[in-house]
Amino acid sequence: MTPQPQASIVPIYNSRGDAEAFLAYPYLHNRMGEWIGWVSADRQVYSVLGFYVGELTAEPRIIRQRIMASFKPNRTPPAPPKKLLIPATIPLSPNLPDLRFGTMDVLLEEPELLHCLDAGEQRQDLD
Repeated sequence: MTPQPQASIVPIYNSRGDAEAFLAYPYLHNRMGEWIGWVSADRQVYSVLGFYVGELTAEPRIIRQRIMASFKPNRTPPAPPKKLLIPATIPLSPNLPDLRFGTMDVLLEEPELLHCLDAGEQRQDLD
């Protein structure tokens, strides 16, 4: 696949201020331009397999509750996008407020929830 430049790419930061993902709505990509998830219209973040990961905040960060009272249903992911051409320069992160007790930063504490199509623990076995 040839990389496709996008007009509007939003860096998604972790709580340390590092850009760990990029949003070319509705698709999320990692730092190598590979598809790792997608964002719904109500800012809910899902993995490439359709599993709920968290929610996108305005900062922008991906957060979730450490203990969820109920699990969100899986959703059917959109068709896979082409590889994203990541910009050479990324703006510094805004001042990120501290997270509330019981809330976690997904990109910092559980980045394995957002994996490529050919990786991840939740993939079905071929056998």
